[in-house]
Parts: sequence; structure tokens; C-alpha cells
Amino acid sequence: MLLLIPSPEGEGQARGGRRPPAPPLPAAAAMAPRRAAACLLPLLLAAAASAGLGGYFGTKSRYEEVNPHLVEDPLSLGPVAAGARLPAACAPLQLRALLRHGTRYPTAGQIRRLAELHGRLRRRPPAAAAACPAAAALAAWQMWYEESLDGRLAPQGRRDMEHLARRLAARFPALFAARRRLALASSSKHRCLQSGAAFRRGLGPSLSLGGDEAEIEVNDALMRFFDHCDKFVALVEENETAMHQVNAFKEGPEMRKVLEKVASALCLPVEELNADLVQVAFLTCSYELAIKNVSSPWCSLFSEEDAKILEYLNDLKQYWKRGYGYDINSRSSCILFQDIFQQLDKAVEESKRSEMMIIHGLLFTTPRTDLGRSLLKILFKKL
Repeated sequence: MLLLIPSPEGEGQARGGRRPPAPPLPAAAAMAPRRAAACLLPLLLAAAASAGLGGYFGTKSRYEEVNPHLVEDPLSLGPVAAGARLPAACAPLQLRALLRHGTRYPTAGQIRRLAELHGRLRRRPPAAAAACPAAAALAAWQMWYEESLDGRLAPQGRRDMEHLARRLAARFPALFAARRRLALASSSKHRCLQSGAAFRRGLGPSLSLGGDEAEIEVNDALMRFFDHCDKFVALVEENETAMHQVNAFKEGPEMRKVLEKVASALCLPVEELNADLVQVAFLTCSYELAIKNVSSPWCSLFSEEDAKILEYLNDLKQYWKRGYGYDINSRSSCILFQDIFQQLDKAVEESKRSEMMIIHGLLFTTPRTDLGRSLLKILFKKL
């Protein structure tokens, strides 16, 4: 996630006096848009080949799945409803955005599980290929993921962040004008720091900023608040029983049905598969689509009904580990949201003081006429 604070010079000062440039302020990651118009045809082909699975990838989904206008123009602001536009009498004071990182590679653990499953398919005798075309196609698939990639930002993720920055600057041009200050903060995660640098780079055209020299505040206490909450770590993160509902679903009839179907397609004994291996195969389909814009042979193992079950498994995990499953999950985020609202309140107060100073200046320089008296009345009404 990533926090960005553009504000007028002298307003909304960042904590600790840090005033870096674009995306992550006391934040941690970032997520954003994808794909240029030149990729329109391959993108449509890939989307068609993955046959409706793209809507079930959760946080691994591409932005184009829900914002199809980005396919033709990655800088498009999309259709804006009339009610979403700011009234003419309103002017934005400050923008604080909390964002995920851009498209990333799989984690080292996911890559190890994928290598394990792929290795089993490669060790199958060649004679078995005719009986299992899906297994043969996957055995021939090149395993290009390496553990060193371990969740790092992919090239597509950098484009995600650059395009997101440019769209935000286009939607709020007054906040991203020259002489505005941008404060950025991030967690210490590599993908988040790289997302912040890419976001700032995307603002270069609007703010005349340089290349990658982004000064980004690293603030894990704020952006990875869950790691710094002892109660959350003890009751959820390191508690083996906290995910008992997730584990029960992995062993339940819905997942058993998916396991049997995948095992049959791969001509493997169902005992050689488990929910984690099947889930990593499904996620590989999503990674291949998001990172390389291809419909991977891993996608062929799953129907839309399978995707719904695997999406539910992921949602269930997030519910108990990060969502509303345990009260401490939401309470641990209070420090972050308190910071956001405090900074917004501060911007409003500073704007009011600035407005009063301007009106006082007018009164001081205006002769004692009807105009001067009317300004005085306005001042008292505002107070």
C-alpha cells in the first residue's frame, strides 16, 4: 500500500519534516493500472483464452478486468458520473491515497510449490502424454520463475504505478501543479519501495520531477501496523488454530471436487495433490495473465465453477487473517487511519487560517467604504 500527500506549499507538512515526492507516505504498497493501446489485440486474445477466470483472481486481478477502458487507453479516466464531479465552488485541499503495490512476481513459497508440481509432471513417462494432453502441455511449459524473484515488482507493476500517477494528476491537476509538495512513504518491502519510485516517475510530466531520485520515508510501524501489533501477532499471525476455518474448507467437499478434477486432468493420483498445490496452479494462471499478458496452459485446468471455489478459499483466508474474522484485525489498523484523518484535519485547519489571513489583508488595504464593511461582515459570518 502506499500513501501520497500532495498539498499546497506550506500546508499539510509530513511527519518528521520529511517531504519526499510521490506515492508512498506512511504507507506500504500499491496497486494500479495496466497495458498500453499497442497491446490491445494480444490483451483481448489472452482475456478470451482464459475464459472468464479473470474475475476470480482477487488481489491478483488486472485492472482491465474491472476497468476495461484502460485496454484502449491506460491513461483514460473512464466514464465519470455527473454526481462524482466536484461542485464548481469546491476546490481540493489535499489528497491522501493508500494504495497497494503494482503487479508483482509470486512469492518464494509459491514458486517452490509450483516447481514441485511442475517437476512431478516433467517426470512422467513420455508414453503418458497421449492420455493426458493437459499434463503434456504443462510439462513442456517453461518454468521461468525463480525464488530470487520472491514477490518483487514486475515490469508491468512499474507501468501500473506510472499510469496511476498520471491519471491522478489528470483528475486533480490543481493538487499536482508545480510548487505543490508531495510526501511519500512506504513499508520496507522491496515491491513497495519500487512502486513508490515508479509512481513518482509517472508524475514527472506534470511536476517536472526528475527520474528515480524519490526520497521515500520508510515507516513500517504505520504501513505494516499488523507486524507491530503484539496482540495480532500472538492471536492471529502465529496462532496455528486461527485459520481452522480455512483448513476445514481445504479438506471439505468443494475443494475435494476440484482436487479430483485437476488430478484427473493431470493423470495423477489425487493423493499427490493438495489444496495448496491446486491453488498455486490457479494463481500461476493469474500471474501469467497479469505479468506476461498470456493465457497460460495452467488456466486450462480450471472452469469458472472451480475458480469460484478457489476465490472463496482465498477470501476465507483474508477474512480470518486480515478482515473481520477477529476483532484485533481491524483494531490494529487504527493507527493508520488515525494518522490519515489527523493529517486531513490539519490541512483543513491550515486552509482556514490561510483564508482568514487573506481576508484580513483585504480589510487592511481596503478603504473604509461599503466594500470594506461588506468584507467585514463576510468574515464574521465565516467565524
